[in-house]
Order: sequence, then structure tokens, then C-alpha cells
Amino acid sequence: MNNQLKRSIGLWTAVASAVGIVVASSALVSLGQGFGIAGHGFILAMGAALLVNLFVAFSFSELSGMIPRAGGINHYTLPTMGRFMGMISVISGYVLVNMFAGSAEASIAGIVIHDVFAPSVTPTLISVIFVVALALVNIRGIQFFSWVQIVFTALMISSIVIIGIIGHLGIGTGEPLETTLDFNSMGWGVLGLAALAFWLFVGIEFVAPMAEELKRPKLYIPLSMILGLLIILIADYIFGSVAIKYVSLDVLAGSDSPHVEASSAILGRTGQIWIGIVTFFATGSTLNTLLCSIPRMLYSMAKEGQMPRVFGKLNKHGSPWVATLFMSSLFLIFLLSGITASESIVTFILAGAFCWCITYIIAHTNVIIMRFKYPNVKRSFKSPLGITFQIIGIVSLVYMMINIFPDPVVKAQIFKYASLFLLITVVYSALWVKFSMKKKLFETVPLDDLIYEIDHTSKEVEDHNEVAVGSGKLF
Repeated sequence: MNNQLKRSIGLWTAVASAVGIVVASSALVSLGQGFGIAGHGFILAMGAALLVNLFVAFSFSELSGMIPRAGGINHYTLPTMGRFMGMISVISGYVLVNMFAGSAEASIAGIVIHDVFAPSVTPTLISVIFVVALALVNIRGIQFFSWVQIVFTALMISSIVIIGIIGHLGIGTGEPLETTLDFNSMGWGVLGLAALAFWLFVGIEFVAPMAEELKRPKLYIPLSMILGLLIILIADYIFGSVAIKYVSLDVLAGSDSPHVEASSAILGRTGQIWIGIVTFFATGSTLNTLLCSIPRMLYSMAKEGQMPRVFGKLNKHGSPWVATLFMSSLFLIFLLSGITASESIVTFILAGAFCWCITYIIAHTNVIIMRFKYPNVKRSFKSPLGITFQIIGIVSLVYMMINIFPDPVVKAQIFKYASLFLLITVVYSALWVKFSMKKKLFETVPLDDLIYEIDHTSKEVEDHNEVAVGSGKLF
């Protein structure tokens, strides 16, 4: 069996993956609460957060253009800081984060479907069925994932926009509030909400691990991330700005489900059912992307000897099935343990998000090192203005890590769990590199070796794609 991934998906799957991982159920909660706190002025915090994530997109685009590998951030780190840092970037920033985030998303879907559609079925059973179904979708291969992802994302985004337009036009069953709000009553203080707004866009780089299966990765990866950020900004503002038109700010700010409050106020019971369906699609698109992208990171790491070899196995559909089963099993373990239903899950998710920021800092640092270490290597995408955006990005990420939560007690818990995650990652990675790989921790892999491997394994596919470009079949 050919144990190589195959280039078979186009631009719109990449865009759907970029958008689908970001617009999760938890992001809809953050959106409603943000508008509840700041009113229309929250768009300023969203704009600042978009810029930070745009800088992340610039860095991942430049790196993936040089090294279009399924390993993503791991492979971008091999020629700059070595295998040890590469493993830390993936395990802490993706595997550990999404053990909690993925299972929490599945838990939310189970609760919503139970409350709105199936009160006789337990939420946990619904969540388990959801995870198993999406695991089977991804084991079936990238094409099956592609079809499901495009449907989920298109229905989710269009629903959010349509509900927002109905509210703005006043053609729903609800009545808008009579109060008039200032555009930005918080003044410059609204930028303090940039950390909250940041989570509306985080994860846009999940398209990068599909580099070995995209038909034109050097073009589609940067284009899909930039288009994804713009789509999310427009859709979120349409929905968020109408939410404060129908629901008071204090209710939105204090609600655990502000998006449900807004939809119900606009369309009554119909809105409640509709947003329940949106929540289902949001969770589905998020889990679908997690179960596609992270296993491909583990697959590529296994090929480099950084993970157990079993993760490098592909089935007849070209899917890294062992890695997919591994991630879906982690989701199920945390679902069945009940930890995703506890109040502390928010603390766990934010602790994971803290580690995610570290991964982004590693990405920016990789670009900076590459600019000095390999200045003459061809880059299909180059971040503008030298390393300016990388430096700004690092400073912004450190600021958001320091201000990750306003309550000092909760912040201390977040820092504690984040430190625990990082400690586990550092110890495991150090032991694996030192004793299993028998390599020095910070020994780098020459960029020429990675580029040669890419060229050697994908030449025939690239020739095929050149023919496809002329026939217009790449989308």
C-alpha cells in the first residue's frame, strides 16, 4: 500500500476547514458576551484580534509555502529549533488543548440536541454518537471529510448571517428594544477585550496540516486563511450587532448561551430551534476539522520518528486511521469521565488556549529564524514588512496570555494547569527525543533535507495538478 497522503481537495474545502474550526459553539458564546459587555464597540476589539490572527496567518503561510508538510508547526520548527521544540509545539498547542476543547464541544452539542430536539435521550449518549460518527467520516478519507465539512460550514455561516439579517430588517416575530446605545461607551478600554475577541478567530491555521492533500497548497493555504478571517469577521458582526438590538447588554454579558437568547428574541421558538441546529453544525465542523488535522500532524511526526510508528499508518482510503482513533478516543474518555460537564472545563480550555498562544509564538519565531538562517530560500508567500508583523504578533500574544482572564483567582488556576500541561509535554518530548530517537534536544534538521523529501515524494502529483490547472478542475 502507498503510505503517502494524496492531493485531492481544493480551495473551498480549505476555506471551510479554516472557518469551521474557528466558529465553534464556545466562540458563539464569546461573541454574545463580548457584545453584551461593550455593545457595538466590541467590533474594535474584534478588529484588533483579527489583526493578531492575520499575523499568525502570515507566519503559517510563509512557513507552509517553504515546507508544505502535514506535520504543520512541527515540521516548520525542525530546521529552526529542532525536534524537541517541534514536539512541544504540537503536543501542548494541539493535542492537549483539544483533549478538553474537543470533548467540551461534543458535550455542548449533546446538551443542545437534548434540550431542543430529544429530551428523552441523555446528552452524553448524543455526544458519544456524534464523536463516533465524525471519527468514521474521517477514517473514510479526506474526500468524505471534504463533503461533510463544506456542508456543515456553509449551513452554519449562512444561518448566522440570515438570522442576523432577519433581525436587522425587523421581519422576525420579536420586537427590538427601544433603548439607543452609544457606539463605544468604553472608549479605549474596549481594546482590553481583545483577549476575549481573540478566541473568535483562533485556529485559522488548522488548514496547514492538509498541505499534502491540497492540490495547490502554496496558494490555497494563505488564501483560505485570509478569506476565512474575513468571512468570520463579517458573519460575527452581523449576528453580534443584531443581538444587542433585541437583548439587553447585561443579559447577553451574563448568559451561558447568549446566541440562544438572541435568536429566541428575534424569532421565538423558531429561533431557538434554528440556533440549536447552528450549534450542532458549529460543533460538527469543529470536531470534523480536529479529527482531520491533528491526526495528520501525528502521522507526519510518526514519519519523522517523533511519535510511535503506528501513527504513521494509512488505510485504503489514505486516512491516518490509527491517529484518528487515538484522538477520538481521547474525546470519548473525557466525555465519559464527566469532566466536560463540570464548571472547571472553562479553566481547562483557557489553560489549553494559553499553550496555543505559545505555539503561535513558536511559529512567529520560526519565521524570524528562517529569515536570517535561510534568507535566499524561495518563499511562495512572504510576510510583508520584514519581520515586523512577527514581532508585533509575539508582543500581542504575550499580552493576551498575561490578561487571559479578569478574575485573579481563576487566572491563577489557568496558569497552574497551563504549567502542568507544559511540564507533561516537556518531560515526554525530552525523554522521547533523547532515548527513543537518540538525538540531541535542539539538533536541527537541514531545510534542504525537508525540501528534498517533499520534492521527491510529490513530483508526480504536482505534474498531474499542472494539467488540472489548465482544465479548471482544481476547485
